[in-house]
Amino acid sequence: LVTVKYSVVPMTAGDFNLRLQEAVALYITAMQYNPAILPGRLHEWQKQTTQPGFMAAAAIAHPEELSPAQALRDPRCRLVGIGYCRTGLDTHWWYRQVRDGLLMDGRSLPDVVKLLGNYAELSEIHIHPSFQGRGLGKRLLRELVDSRPEARVLLSTPEYPNEANRAWQLYRQFGFKDVLRNFYFTGDSRPFAVLGVDLPRDIITE
Repeated sequence: LVTVKYSVVPMTAGDFNLRLQEAVALYITAMQYNPAILPGRLHEWQKQTTQPGFMAAAAIAHPEELSPAQALRDPRCRLVGIGYCRTGLDTHWWYRQVRDGLLMDGRSLPDVVKLLGNYAELSEIHIHPSFQGRGLGKRLLRELVDSRPEARVLLSTPEYPNEANRAWQLYRQFGFKDVLRNFYFTGDSRPFAVLGVDLPRDIITE
């Protein structure tokens, strides 16, 4: 019998592009989006590799005899998790949406400017539903968050009743706190939360 391992490995921009279609398909499955958005998301995700501070990581299933780096470049080895982040900039759509949301929520302009002045946006992090519960989300999040040079990491995630799902539990475990709740991004009908953690992260929270 072949022993299957699950590894988390950093990705170069080349690795990311090599696995791009598989990664976006995984994201659509995990987020329960309409598959019709695939072409547009492929274009958008590919553009991310040119953004300042871009960093990506993958969770990959592979036979024991292959190293994680080899598995990442072998299309026979399944991608089971994906995540990427980048330096937050005031030219980004996400920045403008969150800035406006914070101001509408009553936060002062100096507070908003300070919060968004030096952050990394954890743009995407997803584990395929069939492979959740193996600790891969924690390993992927650690890989993406703990080496960032910025003052904090911010992310957005769909609201969930009583925060009772794996993503929320993971973020809370990592020390992410509320920044903005029940916020509606343009083009999405679901309420989202914006969460943040200051760096360096307090590892006691794990």
